[in-house]
Amino acid sequence: MLLHALLIMLALGALTPFLWLICACFKEQQDIFASAFLPWGQLGDLTLDNFRVLFDREPIGRWLFNSLFLSSTLTVLVVTTSSLAGFALAKYRFAGKRVLMGMMLATMVMPGVVLIPSSWLLMYKLGWLNSYAAILVPGAASSFGTFLFMQAMKSVPDELLQAARVDGCSELRLWWEVALPIVRPMIAAFTLLTFIGAWNSYLWPSIVLQDESKHTLPIGLATMVGLPGVNTQYGVLMAGTFLAVLPVMVLFFVLQRDFISGLASGAVKG
Repeated sequence: MLLHALLIMLALGALTPFLWLICACFKEQQDIFASAFLPWGQLGDLTLDNFRVLFDREPIGRWLFNSLFLSSTLTVLVVTTSSLAGFALAKYRFAGKRVLMGMMLATMVMPGVVLIPSSWLLMYKLGWLNSYAAILVPGAASSFGTFLFMQAMKSVPDELLQAARVDGCSELRLWWEVALPIVRPMIAAFTLLTFIGAWNSYLWPSIVLQDESKHTLPIGLATMVGLPGVNTQYGVLMAGTFLAVLPVMVLFFVLQRDFISGLASGAVKG
């Protein structure tokens, strides 16, 4: 009982910023800090003006569409390439396999910020600056995802694959029709992780995307923060932040059944 009470207190503590965010969405500017954790202001009224101002003043619809397009497309690409590579590393023997895995581990150790100057130069020479290709193509492969799927694919019985080959199943169909259904929890878990990472990505998109019409939601929300000495409309900003949190919450509730089991299966399979 004491443990449950402690867990509830920790959960409430973790939810405190989100509760403040929701309350701030429906209050006037002067009431946000005066009654922080009440959804109404000093006069006891609720308002939707923050959302109205957000959609009237800012291109929030365009930002949402750009973020959804980039995050969804990148998630499909990364899950596809990672599952294919993980299947190959888990079930095939080929020359240079250990060297390839060592190189992939090296990329995971190196901080991504270190690669930004060289990556920007490469995008410049390819003519991909200010285009979504600069985000989608470099991000289409994931060493972390490949190793996760490699561990999960080891749970696929070799006898089942051999039986499918005897029945005339191609190698690509083995991956699609035999291996992927078995590792479905891993697919759900990695899909959620990839989508959240792509949805919240700010640094690299802000470097390569110059046109405002191509900005994603994190970049757009960052432009709404006033300079020092300038009054920031926190209610409008919190309304935009709330809209940014919603897609991630919906995806988590849809995939939560397989999320923990998927990560566990990838972590313990030897």
